[in-house]
Amino acid sequence: MTATTQDRGTTSTEPKPQVERRRAAAQRVREARDRLTSSTGTRPAFDYELLRQFAQNRLSASLAILLLVGTIGFLSGLSTDALPAGVWRAGVSLLHGAMMLGCHRFLGEPPGGIKIAAWRLRFILLDLCFGLAWMVNVIVIGKADGGSGTFMLFVMLLIVAVWSMVASGLPDAVFAATLPVTAAVALTFVVRGGMHNYVLAALAVTAEGYFVMLAHRLYSTTLATIEARAEKDALIGELEQAKAKSDEARRHAEAANIAKSRFLAQMSHELRTPLNAILGFSEVMKSEVFGPHSVPTYKEYAGDIHNSGVHLLNLINEILDLSLVQIVEDCNHLLNLRAKHRGLTIHESFEPDLPRLWADERAVRQICLNLLSNAIKFTPQAGEVWLKVGWTASGGQYMSVKDNGPGIPEEGISIVLASFGQGSNAIKSAEQGTGLGLPIAKSLVDLHAGTFTLRSKLREGTEVIVTFPPERVMSALAPITDPAPPIQAASPGSARRRPLLKAGT
Repeated sequence: MTATTQDRGTTSTEPKPQVERRRAAAQRVREARDRLTSSTGTRPAFDYELLRQFAQNRLSASLAILLLVGTIGFLSGLSTDALPAGVWRAGVSLLHGAMMLGCHRFLGEPPGGIKIAAWRLRFILLDLCFGLAWMVNVIVIGKADGGSGTFMLFVMLLIVAVWSMVASGLPDAVFAATLPVTAAVALTFVVRGGMHNYVLAALAVTAEGYFVMLAHRLYSTTLATIEARAEKDALIGELEQAKAKSDEARRHAEAANIAKSRFLAQMSHELRTPLNAILGFSEVMKSEVFGPHSVPTYKEYAGDIHNSGVHLLNLINEILDLSLVQIVEDCNHLLNLRAKHRGLTIHESFEPDLPRLWADERAVRQICLNLLSNAIKFTPQAGEVWLKVGWTASGGQYMSVKDNGPGIPEEGISIVLASFGQGSNAIKSAEQGTGLGLPIAKSLVDLHAGTFTLRSKLREGTEVIVTFPPERVMSALAPITDPAPPIQAASPGSARRRPLLKAGT
């Protein structure tokens, strides 16, 4: 099996495994190049998407963070002086505003012109300043109130939990914002001494590790989601490209069919006209209208020319156009006596005014004879056969032969369509054949780019439907706009013979 691939505007035919290996190698090279140009080891497009989600999460949680700053500042003022707590609250609010302004600027810039590394460093530094500000608050509370261990641990857990959620798109920012607070709380408990404080310090460090791990887990999940979405978009792109190629191939096929049909139509005119002249002149020469030949061999040659011309004209007439209804009527008339001898009734249902088809008349006649003779052969006496000819939904034409005979089992359909294959009914029947009727009919239909459908059920009957594509219907062809060939001027010697040409056609 071969596959056609397109690379840099050239078309080549390669085995399918080689195409898949080359495609996989190109994919690995692209991924390696993206990792080398990325500071996080992922694709640059993924880095931007993660930063975008980080900025959106921070903006969506801005009001909640501002309320948290105000609440902690108020509670801190109860333990310390109100003035330092107010100054701290104002400083943290300014840092929060700077972060929101940075997020707005990042989302407002076009994706192609953003420096990912610079913006990542900017966000990490802002979160580090935010964490240092919370560390100052914890240290001040710890110095002012020796029994505020529970409050400090609560503040630390709250900050770590909030940041592990809103900053999961940038794990380094989570670490920068939460590590100073956790370090301050743990060191405060250690400095105070005592088993109880040591346990609280260990609890603070453990909570920091847990929430940082949770942030990394959220980051991995987000990255996997982005990768899955990118793969889906790539697959959709490949499907659209494949569909475009398929549509283009279909358009080329339709254009080829139209060109072929136009060629046949032009051939009808271009070949029949000179053939009529050849037949007329050769018949005059063969009949010795103007006198006997001086050499008897010339008369034999003229007869050979005439017979060859008649044969060629018959071939052209057979392959150019035919009426499907007329062919089916002729076949029915040919086999009607046989059907009456078996007591069968043949019903005809033909759509009127069907246009002619571009097809081989002998092949279409053979198809109809094979199908109709099979229906007559295997339909019991006093049975019925239906012949239908009409339009298909796509604008083509179809021929259907249906009987109410014993039918064919589902597993036997493939057997009867194979060469020399015979079903159980054919084996039991006294009129056994060669098993070539249906395979030959199917092959002839395939040569006409049609479809051959066999439907059958046991004890209900069999129906065979043959369809011809719309490209073979003459009414579907575009008119020929090419000008007719110029008429050659007759020579003086042939002017006297021109009336004889009309009489011979």
